[in-house]
Amino acid sequence: MKKALITGITGQDGSYLTELLLEKGYEVHGIIRRSSGFNTQRIDHLYSDPEIMDKKLFLYYGDMVDSLSLDHIMQKVLPNEVYHLAAQSHVKVSFDVPNYTGEVDALGTLKLIEAMRKHVPHARFYNATTSELYGKVQEIPQKETTPFYPRSPYGIAKLYSFWIVKNYREAYNTFAVNGILFNHESPRRGGQFITKKVISKLVEITECGGQTGPLVLGNLDAKRDWGYAPEYVEAMWRMLQQESPEDFVIATGETHSVREFVEESCKILGLKLEWRRGGLRDENNLPTYEVGFSNKLDMEIIKIDPKYFRPAEVDILLGDPSKAREKIGWEAKVKFGELIKIMIDYELNR
Repeated sequence: MKKALITGITGQDGSYLTELLLEKGYEVHGIIRRSSGFNTQRIDHLYSDPEIMDKKLFLYYGDMVDSLSLDHIMQKVLPNEVYHLAAQSHVKVSFDVPNYTGEVDALGTLKLIEAMRKHVPHARFYNATTSELYGKVQEIPQKETTPFYPRSPYGIAKLYSFWIVKNYREAYNTFAVNGILFNHESPRRGGQFITKKVISKLVEITECGGQTGPLVLGNLDAKRDWGYAPEYVEAMWRMLQQESPEDFVIATGETHSVREFVEESCKILGLKLEWRRGGLRDENNLPTYEVGFSNKLDMEIIKIDPKYFRPAEVDILLGDPSKAREKIGWEAKVKFGELIKIMIDYELNR
């Protein structure tokens, strides 16, 4: 039985990856952060299963800023595969806590891969990087050879993470790979992220007749390549099953704006959205931003607040997944419209 160690096991990707590996017969070990609140909701259905608990799934307290805990867990588990998913992954928040973001996302990766090299040098290491590496994009679409230009403390920390993994691969012959994953969403997405925020609020507006206040957003014209998270964790696993370690872009090959995401969500919910000028006013008393008006509810349901704008914006991300399709046989099946429908159906049923 193979043993896998997952950081970030309680996150969206960690929970789906855990399910996948258990289905494949792995023994799964996960690192969780100590919290005064419950933070294991995404894996509680697995951990409470008597066929899994204490037999196939094991959890340990640890933290990416604590090298002693990482070293101890690595020595205790001695995994065959390590999946490093833990991160401070909110781009806007990384501007507020840049030091913490660097400690977790950059140096945390170093601490983990060094612990693996020390105790299980023949294990395989997957590192979750991000399309935010491309930032101010140098070409469209972005592929494995596209130059990086990160535009946030998060992207910059992940750039260090990318290069330290590549350095260990070249310096120590470590089987270590970087997955450059473009945006991937699901019903398990955290509430602070734009897709979950949009859908949760629009469903709430639909169910409550707009009595709970409008959806407040930032830049409507930022474009992203959005995929379905359960498919993306399959790509992670495939990367570690190759004969030699390589880095891969994982994406759908389509890009859509936040505006399009909102419009498609409103269409599915039947809100009959119309964009109008409104909101804050400039020095000439003219409206500076749009508002989203629902003809069905006869009210404004979307407003723009500049506090949600990034200090340095990433305008467009569009991945080229050709290498992943050719070398590991991976291709996104769930695309934009179906992804939104899956997330909306979950919220409505919940």
